[in-house]
Amino acid sequence: MRRFLSVVLVVAILAGGAGWWWLHRPLPVGNAVLDLTIPPGTSARGVAEAVSDAGVKTPPALLFLWFRLSGEARQIKAGSYEIEPGATPISLLGKLVRGEQALRSVTFVEGWNFRQVREALSKAERLAPDSKGLAPDMLMKSLGRPGVDPEGRFFPDTYTYAKGSSDLDVLKRAMLAMDRRLDAAWAQRQPGIPLKTPEEALTLASIIEKETGQGADRPLISGVFNNRLRIGMPLQTDPTVIYGLGATFDGNLRRRDLQTDTPYNTYTRNGLPPTPISMPGAASLLAAVQPAQTTALYFVARGDGSSHFSPTLQEHNRAVNQFQRR
Repeated sequence: MRRFLSVVLVVAILAGGAGWWWLHRPLPVGNAVLDLTIPPGTSARGVAEAVSDAGVKTPPALLFLWFRLSGEARQIKAGSYEIEPGATPISLLGKLVRGEQALRSVTFVEGWNFRQVREALSKAERLAPDSKGLAPDMLMKSLGRPGVDPEGRFFPDTYTYAKGSSDLDVLKRAMLAMDRRLDAAWAQRQPGIPLKTPEEALTLASIIEKETGQGADRPLISGVFNNRLRIGMPLQTDPTVIYGLGATFDGNLRRRDLQTDTPYNTYTRNGLPPTPISMPGAASLLAAVQPAQTTALYFVARGDGSSHFSPTLQEHNRAVNQFQRR
């Protein structure tokens, strides 16, 4: 009986002038932003109780009746929300119906390796660290790619997520984005290139990403590497050697590093390294499969971000003397 009378009172409040005043009056939130989580399948009554539990000092019955009388109770969407100071019952319901979740973002940068991706995820705001402690092979298994090396498999971009989302969800979105970009690039490959699979294109694109100082040079750098692959000449690219050194690299690449054989030393081994060495962007993916038509087999950085390309070792040595040794 008491509950029935409370409901009648609430309906009367919402139906009268006091109801109009209450609907437009800021909710008692305080000065802090409150977090509100609505699990899937939550009823309108459960949403009202969740709002109260989040710290809004308003009777849940009053909120529930407002949801019901608005006719939009069934349109409330599950998710993670923020209730800010100044929010009214009307604006709060509108946010819940529109599904305006509290979003955060994390950015993966072109040229990053997988270790840097994991570091960014660990520092991302309000992102559940479900991948923490997972070895790379177990992480890829959890993403549905058992046996696939994670290096280079995630597309560099900015990814938004609702607060409390799993970092595995972000990684899966980045992985699928790379799948789409790689498939699109492979479908546009030039006939006659020496790359046999999309995975080889991904690996070459990761090298191009690390070697490129100016975007306009990407197709020419790709042309050099494609030319070398075609004739069986070692790629001789420093970024792969540095990647192979791992945590032991101190920022100074020495002659002995170039002479020490590892699976990633493209001075001591022909062909592509066993995996990508970084995350290539869309431009590098396309450059890998659409190399510039060039006779160049060498290139050297000019010091201004661009590169000088040479068809012969003699010309290359002159360019090294000019731009590197001065």
